[in-house]
Amino acid sequence: MQTKSAARNIFYGGSLFFLIIFFGLTAQSHNFIVNKSTDSAGITDKVRLGKKVWEDKACVNCHTIMGEGAYFAPELGNVAIRRGDKDDPKAFNEFLAEWMKAMPTKAEGRRQMPQFNLSDEEVDGLAEFFKWVGKIKTTDNWPPNEAG
Repeated sequence: MQTKSAARNIFYGGSLFFLIIFFGLTAQSHNFIVNKSTDSAGITDKVRLGKKVWEDKACVNCHTIMGEGAYFAPELGNVAIRRGDKDDPKAFNEFLAEWMKAMPTKAEGRRQMPQFNLSDEEVDGLAEFFKWVGKIKTTDNWPPNEAG
């Protein structure tokens, strides 16, 4: 049988132990996130515009980006790398501009992307946003394959 004093000491000792664990894990988590963070200096006005287009047009309702979103259409977290940004940074911008102009393709039996009638500036912003997302280091190897 425990005394009141022993029970109180176990309670306070246990509380102190778990508070130390909690604060230690919080500090470690914060340090982990800060060290693996992406390049915030790379967030240009074009990247901001591209993110705004992504949000305004609700692209996440069909596409995923870093695994988040709907699985109706392809993953776009690495689309810049898949479509030529490695070789020529301008090639991806041109590819995206042509792709957006060609939508919908009206190919029978295929899912169709709507025509958003984006300006050239908005398409460039979207391209820069995809390039920026492709450089984020916290993806932990997502997507699992190059095809998304």
